[in-house]
Amino acid sequence: MKTLTLSALVCAMMALTGAAVLPGGIVEKDQIAKSHLVKRSTSCSGGWTLLHGRCYRYMPRPMTWAEAEKSCDSLGGNLASIHNVLEYHDIQWLIMSASHEYKATWIGGSDAQENAKWFWSDGSPFHYTNWCSGEPNNAYGRQSCLHMNHSGEKCWDDLECYSRNPSICSQRK
Repeated sequence: MKTLTLSALVCAMMALTGAAVLPGGIVEKDQIAKSHLVKRSTSCSGGWTLLHGRCYRYMPRPMTWAEAEKSCDSLGGNLASIHNVLEYHDIQWLIMSASHEYKATWIGGSDAQENAKWFWSDGSPFHYTNWCSGEPNNAYGRQSCLHMNHSGEKCWDDLECYSRNPSICSQRK
């Protein structure tokens, strides 16, 4: 009976940890440790939320775009880049969960280096867009930073970088 109980415990432990069994039924301790390391790397630390393989954090304090990017950098990330509509909606959900509204929020897009050449501050490719109608318009030649949840359409707008908005940071996993 003790052997049956021990076998059941070993099988349960293997199922939960993904550990390997060596010939003779011995569980390899290194495999258990590696399994735990893999599991930990698929989550985010306190205050961050895992979405699409990246960790996100909503920063409610209104800041300029540069202050927001610097704040994200100090936490080990960047202002968020968005690469498809699913990511966009999930980030909107994260903002709504934290602020209880679709607040206009800084994300990592900018064309400050060269007008109409948009890039993400994290260096990822800038392919997906969700611009509001007529945007980006670089009004008065001073709008070089990107915010989301603009107007009733909840789309993207270019804005003066010195404006103050909440922000959303992301970290690559």
